[in-house]
Amino acid sequence: MRTIPKTAIRTAVFPVAGRGTRFLPATKASPKEMLPVVDKPLIQYAVEEALAAGARRLVFVTGASKRAIEDHFDSDQELEHMLESQGKSDLLNQLRSVLPSYASCIYIRQPAPLGLGHAVLCAQPAVGSEPFFVHLADDLIKSDVACLAQMAEVYAAKNASVLGVEVVPHKDTEKYGIVAVEADRSATSRVKSIVEKPKPEKAPSNLAVVGRYVLAPAIFEHLERIGRGAGGEIQLTDGIAALMGEEAVYAYRFTGKRYDCGSKLGYLQATVEYALGHPSLGKGFKQYLKGLDVEAAAGGRPARATPARRKK
Repeated sequence: MRTIPKTAIRTAVFPVAGRGTRFLPATKASPKEMLPVVDKPLIQYAVEEALAAGARRLVFVTGASKRAIEDHFDSDQELEHMLESQGKSDLLNQLRSVLPSYASCIYIRQPAPLGLGHAVLCAQPAVGSEPFFVHLADDLIKSDVACLAQMAEVYAAKNASVLGVEVVPHKDTEKYGIVAVEADRSATSRVKSIVEKPKPEKAPSNLAVVGRYVLAPAIFEHLERIGRGAGGEIQLTDGIAALMGEEAVYAYRFTGKRYDCGSKLGYLQATVEYALGHPSLGKGFKQYLKGLDVEAAAGGRPARATPARRKK
């Protein structure tokens, strides 16, 4: 992932308190953000994107049974010593690169599952009065320039909050926050309205907010005032709607491909495509897929891969 010059946005917030019920029983004792895509957990991809966008302070808003995330970004001297003694320098370097020395982690417990807006509000003591990123690790975005880095450039140009958006099928609007914008075909456009999970017949558009935000610190004041909304939760969408009454908010159609890793199908798609692009595994995995008996696998019979032909 290519980086761009460091921005003024130093803090990234990762709401990771959700229980991941759609992936049970896999997430009974392990956070959904620790589900691996090939050889890295989702939360590490999220952190790498934030670091590539210039963030140096990483704020994790956690819940019960999320200790594995803290352990992942902590050093493990015993494991490092073992790898060093075994001469496994490549693995040792990979382990040490999980969190660069210039980055710091802050963990804040969300005391109750009161929604995304509440999770963001919990991060206020660590964020302070600066603009900040919000990154939902469920949405994995593959791009040449980190999605948050693209959005940081928009923030710098507009000096206003930015929402990462993409077009979704009309039938899926009730899964997302949906925006209406001033210029439908523009990559960057001012938001006219935003609504949380509208039914297709009531949606103002099919332009959905997909897990990436650059927010002005004024959002905290609105989250404190709005109270509970849909589902009895403090909705970030409602806070953004209130913020729009005082200042501009922009929608940005990022460049890149999003994988909805909050769904099993999206997670499998990401795993396959990231495996195909893996520098050491991609070629062999591609050959395996070419020879896979897909019909047999789908029918529950053992799938057999066709042996690769030898070149004469």
